[in-house]
Amino acid sequence: MPSATDLYDPLDARVLRDPYPVLAELRRTTPVFWHEGMGSWALTRHADCVRVLRDHALFARDPRRTGGTVPEPSLSVQTLDPPQQSRVRSLFMTALRAQDLGAVEERARRLVTGRLDVLAAGGQFDVVAELAVPLSVAVVADLLGVEPPPYAEFAEVSDAIMRSMDGGLDPSLVEPGRIARQRLSELVDGWFAASSRPGLLDHVRRAGPGADPRARLYVKNTARVMFQGGYSTMAAAVGNAVAVLLDRPEALEQMRDAALLATGVDELVRFDGPVQGTTRVAVRACRIGGVDVAAGQKVVALFAAANRDPDAFLGADRLVLDRAPNPHLGYGWGPHSCIGTTVAQAGLRALVAALASYPAQLVAAGEGVRRRTATMRAYQTLPARLHR
Repeated sequence: MPSATDLYDPLDARVLRDPYPVLAELRRTTPVFWHEGMGSWALTRHADCVRVLRDHALFARDPRRTGGTVPEPSLSVQTLDPPQQSRVRSLFMTALRAQDLGAVEERARRLVTGRLDVLAAGGQFDVVAELAVPLSVAVVADLLGVEPPPYAEFAEVSDAIMRSMDGGLDPSLVEPGRIARQRLSELVDGWFAASSRPGLLDHVRRAGPGADPRARLYVKNTARVMFQGGYSTMAAAVGNAVAVLLDRPEALEQMRDAALLATGVDELVRFDGPVQGTTRVAVRACRIGGVDVAAGQKVVALFAAANRDPDAFLGADRLVLDRAPNPHLGYGWGPHSCIGTTVAQAGLRALVAALASYPAQLVAAGEGVRRRTATMRAYQTLPARLHR
């Protein structure tokens, strides 16, 4: 009988294509299992994942709490635990609430419509390169109030960072990721040094941490994480959402209804979300899902499995556009949930609204190719065309 590690290889072509049947079988038979490749316990049930994400006192994101180390460029709200992260997270959340996200969404919708006008004049195109990448770069840059970097160049940097998240499975990815983070850090340093346009970054800089060098480091690193993480998460979410809609054109037609647009976009993220999981470390010995976890052991909350848990979602394997409530883990949960969730959703709404109202129908033009990445579920290419 194959082990759980044998069944769930996140980089296997079959799992990359469709991880949900394997995860459903593991959730049914071995909801908490040890995965040799990841060197951690893996959780497949929604309730277990939420418990780990909420309980930051017991399950650490910051490896220094259990004797590990964190390089300075990685110290941000995504690695710090409360209460150390609280001041910086509050600073960014306050700045986010001060932004006009409705205007950001409207500009994003116009950008998508403009690109569709250009693409409609040609034939087959790649949804990732022509829609997901430019939309995601533009939306995050608009939110922060900075000049968007060149799309292809930034996509290359982000790709190296995203792949390095799988460094535990493939150590050769770590160094290219470190170099890419350094390049992005230099870009962010330039944003802080230059006069910024109105936006989140200008708000953060004016209300920032003062002369405290450690807090200033956290703020700059968080700005980098927000730009790169917001971009990569949104680009992946766009590709996944478009793939689902290409397979279900009736769903896009239904989301012409404004009442279904918001809940429908949220459901697209639950149904086939971008982030597949996240890791915590047990601060002390504990028991979860009937399994004893030793102090210092890693625990991975598998979002992809939790988001299809029938105990949390009625009809979990169906796309239900009016699903509410929808407590999915597509952007994480608790103190380390994605800061840019609201803007990512705004970008997705803009995309879906533009596609739904466009006079030409978006149709598949071949099979998409998945990126060979475990942490982020994304397309490398997704061919499509506009049919009038």
